[in-house]
Amino acid sequence: MRYATTVIIGAGQAGLAMSKHLADRSIDHALIERGEVANSWRNERWDSLRLLTPNWQSRLPGYAYRGNDPDGFMTMPQVVDYLTNYSGTISAPVETNTNVLSVTPANGGFRVHTDRGVWQCRKLVVASGACNIANIPAVASELPSGIASVTPMDYRNPGQLADGGVLVVGASATGVQLAREIRQSGRPVTFCAGEHVRLPRSYRGRDIQWWMDRTGLLDMDYRQVDNIGRARRVPSLQLAGTPERRDYDLNALAADGVRITGRLMSLDGAKAMLSGSLANHCMLADLKMKRLLRAVDAYVETCADDSVFGAPEDFAPTRLASAPPSQIDLKAEGIKTVVWATGYRPDYSWLHLPVFDHKGRIVHDGGVVNMDGVYVLGLPFLRRRKSSLIDGAGADAADLADHLSASLVLAAA
Repeated sequence: MRYATTVIIGAGQAGLAMSKHLADRSIDHALIERGEVANSWRNERWDSLRLLTPNWQSRLPGYAYRGNDPDGFMTMPQVVDYLTNYSGTISAPVETNTNVLSVTPANGGFRVHTDRGVWQCRKLVVASGACNIANIPAVASELPSGIASVTPMDYRNPGQLADGGVLVVGASATGVQLAREIRQSGRPVTFCAGEHVRLPRSYRGRDIQWWMDRTGLLDMDYRQVDNIGRARRVPSLQLAGTPERRDYDLNALAADGVRITGRLMSLDGAKAMLSGSLANHCMLADLKMKRLLRAVDAYVETCADDSVFGAPEDFAPTRLASAPPSQIDLKAEGIKTVVWATGYRPDYSWLHLPVFDHKGRIVHDGGVVNMDGVYVLGLPFLRRRKSSLIDGAGADAADLADHLSASLVLAAA
């Protein structure tokens, strides 16, 4: 049996940020990681993926990007190196290649059973991330034989796909990036789009993330949001981190030869039934984009020297076919692969604590779980809009470390 005041599950950016803040408060702790540091970035991403945030935005407590390309976008090997170097810099006490088998209540705290021994702790931080399992919709089970089913966790590059057409389902950052890459390989691509968030890569001479950071949008507190449950389910931005800073909206995909259709609703044999709400989804996405850009314009007007920024820009509305199809016959059109870019979900199968709602989600208030001594980090909009970004891990971890520290002091009083 080994002992620590706090055990952190996961050594990605969230777990490492928490480690730094606990160390700064002289709270002994251990991080347990199923693989190496940054395991998900290392082993569960496709070959060409880059961060969709600029390098300068990769900020962690006491650590920042030090290279010569602050406006570039890290590749996955660079992200792994960045987090590994950070772990070494802060001397994070990481137990690598250690699988957590179960966590149970014990002795007023928690017992963490792993394949390399047992830990007893008073506080538990779940920092294993939100992207452990591909979130495949139930309709996938109806896919006819002869058509391969692929998730972004399986996908590495177009070369692994069968020759023939590809149906990409899901209009978030992952979906648009994979659709374009697969189309560039020469395969016909059909793209099923539902709700999405459209933004330009750059606006008025600055990266859109620069504007969201500068205007304070990324720091929006979860208590300021009317419906935080819905905010946490909003799809990721239709952005990609490419050297040419290209836009990745539906207009850009269509210009590349990708066929845009509505959301996949059901399958009837080889026939895919599609939603007729695509135009409404696009109109709403265009409206929200314009609203954000107008907020940027209003911010520029408050600047003492607004001449350093470019002029306001307008972007063409999303262009759609006059009559998008209501159904497509996958086999008749030669579609050999469906890529389910329909999001991810956490894996809490090892967490045997009464902390879940009826949908299997951890119940928490800004990361403070509804069971004394348990915290969760690294989920979308946990405490701030930027919670799921590397740049958001530090501030969230600082808040929770303060709460954890205060609870230890109170217990000792």
